[in-house]
Amino acid sequence: MDTWSIKKLAGHCGARLEGVSLANASTSQLQEMRSALFEHGVIVMPQQHLSPDQHIKLAEFFGEIVVNRFFTPVASHPIIAEVRTSPNQAEVIGGTWHTDHSYDAAPAMCSILSAKELPPFGGDTHFASMAASYRAMSPGLQNILKGLRAWHSDSSFATTKQGINPKQGAFRDPVIHPVIIKHPNTGTPCVFVNGDFTINFENWSIEESAPMLSYLYALITKPIFTARVVWEPGMVAIWDNRLVQHYATADYSGYTRLMHRITVAGVPLEGA
Repeated sequence: MDTWSIKKLAGHCGARLEGVSLANASTSQLQEMRSALFEHGVIVMPQQHLSPDQHIKLAEFFGEIVVNRFFTPVASHPIIAEVRTSPNQAEVIGGTWHTDHSYDAAPAMCSILSAKELPPFGGDTHFASMAASYRAMSPGLQNILKGLRAWHSDSSFATTKQGINPKQGAFRDPVIHPVIIKHPNTGTPCVFVNGDFTINFENWSIEESAPMLSYLYALITKPIFTARVVWEPGMVAIWDNRLVQHYATADYSGYTRLMHRITVAGVPLEGA
């Protein structure tokens, strides 16, 4: 039976998996893939060319599908979100460092992106390990952060220029999460704040929180903790939103880029 060939993309996150067709993968092959996801934070699988139905089946292996309330759905399969960049867009969806659905009480477990139409150059996605950045901290800072919680909000979608026009009813009240979380499956401690959706620490003002949050955002996204995914036709990428942040590069102005995305439900997060 075929097994995955697994090669790391970088020192602290990311792996490339080849040798198995996701559309025909056995349960044991899918379990091996999921283990690689929990180990590396983000995994990419080239030459998959999933149909929408195959994409949905893959997502259901991980859990319940969450329909994103801010993205345009794929017309034929509305539980799939369409992540489209038109040639005249100056900014792109996801063009800042963020963690999907951290504004939800139970943040997304993983996101699954399937490449449909790619520009002739650019459009890479960067990932940053929130686990590696935690390990790099001093014990003193780790202990301080373990005692904190932070508020997360979807309010940044109200002013975005990234091709999203959210309905007012899509917005929800802010939610609170530990700043240092324990990964629900592995117990790995991770720094769970991001520049798009984190507002301030609990019982701290926004002004008081800003210096520490800025430091954490810069630490998490240091190049040493990152991996860069260069998209290929038909490639599928899966990332764990509790382990990594991501950033979509807007360097292909004048060209179309179309991806299909499914987000899988997570659980409320506990502190490390």
